[in-house]
Amino acid sequence: MKSYSIYRSFSLASILLLILILSACNATRYLAEDQALVTSVELDSVDKEFAASALTFVQNDIRPNSRLNLALYNFFNTKNGKYRTDRVRAIGEAPHILDSSLVEISRIQIEKFLATKGFFMAKVKSDIQVEKKKATITFTAKQGPEFKISSITHEIADSAVAQLYEANRASFTRMREGARFDSDSLNYEREQIYRLMKENGYFDYLRQFVRFDVDSNLNSSQAKVTMYLANPTDKPAHQVYTIDNSLVTIRDSEGLTDSLIVDTITVDTQYRFVDYSQKFEPKPISKYLFINKGEKYNINKEDLTYDRLYDLNVFRTIKIDYAKTSDSTNRLQPRYDIVPLKRMSNRVEGEYTFNSGRNGFNIGNTYTNRNLFGGAEMLEIKAKYGLLFDANATGSLIDRIFSRDLQLGANLIFPKLLVPFPIPVIGKNGVPHTTVSSSLQLFDQKDAFSSRVFINAITYDWVETKYKFHSLTPINIEFRKGILNSVFRDSLRQRGYELYVRTNNRAFFNLGSQYAYTLNNIRLNTYSNFIYFRGAIDAAGNTLGLLDRVIKFPTDSTGAKTLFGLPYQEYVKTEFDGRLYRSLGGEKQVIFRLNTGIGIPHGNSQQLTFEKNFFAGGSSGVRAWQARTLGPGNYNRSSLGTGGRADTLRRNLRNLDQLGEYKLEGNLEYRFTMAENFLNAKIKGAGFVDFGNVWRKKSKASMIENPGGEFAFNKFLGQLAVGTGAGLRFDLNYFVFRFDVGIKVKDPQFRGSDQYVLKYLFNRSGLKDLKERYEVTNNPDVYRLIQYNFGIGMPF
Repeated sequence: MKSYSIYRSFSLASILLLILILSACNATRYLAEDQALVTSVELDSVDKEFAASALTFVQNDIRPNSRLNLALYNFFNTKNGKYRTDRVRAIGEAPHILDSSLVEISRIQIEKFLATKGFFMAKVKSDIQVEKKKATITFTAKQGPEFKISSITHEIADSAVAQLYEANRASFTRMREGARFDSDSLNYEREQIYRLMKENGYFDYLRQFVRFDVDSNLNSSQAKVTMYLANPTDKPAHQVYTIDNSLVTIRDSEGLTDSLIVDTITVDTQYRFVDYSQKFEPKPISKYLFINKGEKYNINKEDLTYDRLYDLNVFRTIKIDYAKTSDSTNRLQPRYDIVPLKRMSNRVEGEYTFNSGRNGFNIGNTYTNRNLFGGAEMLEIKAKYGLLFDANATGSLIDRIFSRDLQLGANLIFPKLLVPFPIPVIGKNGVPHTTVSSSLQLFDQKDAFSSRVFINAITYDWVETKYKFHSLTPINIEFRKGILNSVFRDSLRQRGYELYVRTNNRAFFNLGSQYAYTLNNIRLNTYSNFIYFRGAIDAAGNTLGLLDRVIKFPTDSTGAKTLFGLPYQEYVKTEFDGRLYRSLGGEKQVIFRLNTGIGIPHGNSQQLTFEKNFFAGGSSGVRAWQARTLGPGNYNRSSLGTGGRADTLRRNLRNLDQLGEYKLEGNLEYRFTMAENFLNAKIKGAGFVDFGNVWRKKSKASMIENPGGEFAFNKFLGQLAVGTGAGLRFDLNYFVFRFDVGIKVKDPQFRGSDQYVLKYLFNRSGLKDLKERYEVTNNPDVYRLIQYNFGIGMPF
């Protein structure tokens, strides 16, 4: 695919989208003479605190249509200026026609809603204005006085329950004397009492046992609230139940129990396992059964058991029931009915990528063996192969290959922490994991660079609380061999890139450790207000550096210390990702993100290798730039010179020279919902501003390799890149498909006022002139003011 055809397809898509939107603007032409399209619903004289909730009581069929959905419906369901009646396609959304009966229902519902918020005397009127078949509905409220709670009393028939309620009420109640009456606080009280009872052994308790009586005095705007908690109709009091022995039945992966050979064993004298699949060791599973014999029934422990058993990722369905013992001891026998996932699975994935004149594909296969040793262990074997083609190259398909990437890997995951010393049992907040991994990557960039990376590691993951996650890799052993093309290597040396050649054209041994801490990852898919943080550190060679002081490792011809005949790396690399999420009501959200990083080579390393450097740009960074094409600092690749040899060097250094030891990226993004149902997907929009860059540590090598790329405080603002744009997210529940369009605002590779390239967005002749000048100084690079980004999942 040529790059120009990509832009042509986007132009056609934009024109089609514009036609669809314009068709929505003239939607009324398809309506009958006595019909009107609801285009606006307004609410007047309602406190801002309640306005958004009050509007939800407007009937769906008289709410304004989504313009996009209405346009699609009109596009596919009209013929000869009228709506089709013979064959209606379920695409888009039918027009919402004015219906006075639905307006009246909505008026009554809004009135009732205001009463639940303490405005018992509220009155709502509706007004309908129709002009040119477009209807505007206005609901005007007269809220009246705000009723406050004058007193709160309760009558509880069971004295033990009354004592339990009194002891815990202050920790959860939202009902306060003197506060505005709100029926939501009554419903919350009922729900909290239900949880309280279920947490303290009252297995048979139902929400219906609680009712409220509200006695309002219209003259004084006061309300007396009385709560009644009744006993069961056939019993003098509520019964407290304790847990007895448990029966755990594990079916086969088809959900059947007809196997003639069954594994039966009892663990800890209380859990009787009956395994029809004959695949599981009971003891590892029993660690995540928190409903224990002799304890009071507790719904929290039931929920916790569900969560942890599903976290093991080996069970398809889990159901917990209880059988009451036949005697009068009020005991419950938990019964687990479990259907496991199929033990082995195979997943093939593929993707097509295109950007900035290059396109290609990746294809991968993942084989998974769940429950490898019977204790919910998991073995994953992965293979991935990718090709990237240079659309501007000539010749056969083979000649146009820009890079090849082969990745092979295996992970063995244990649902526990495998350590050589005793540790407390953890798992209530999340299943801990020990992962033993090994991976091999073979990467080749044509006429430039090849890399062979072999990594072996042991990683421990555990959850401190439901919001705090830790990951520790105490042992990370890497073997890396970089090979520069001989012609490319010689051209680099001629330009003074000796340190770059020495760092990336040799084999390395690396022994290091890594640690990462994550806060609030579980909240990322919510619309609440919270702070997200992830901090990571990667340190290598420190232990070997200390040993060298005692053992004195041999050195190679360059003076580097070696182990097993290979120089080892010494560096410290840290990265921090902080985000502030703020809800604006409903599904509207603002996110501010700051992502920083620093890598420091020391001791046996003069420079970070290619893989350990930071890069800027990409679909999750500064989105107006393709990944690895921004920075460092004010670096402009025109500094490599002009002419055939310089153009070849620029081509071979592509994606290899725009890296840095320092990184700063920031994002400000506004997210909102555009359409609730578009082809069975929810369409969400986003507007964003991104900024950032990477920088080189000041050194003699950086001044040669990336002139203008060093970090300096007095040049900081002039070295920041700024981009803006908008995007669409197609939310299909099980994954989100994302499309973002990034536009360059300020490009730090230029100088002075030339950095502000946004001025060319609507100046075609100026943009054409810029591209022509750029082609002369930066050939074969092509300047793009707009960058398109596709992705799966949210950018952050």
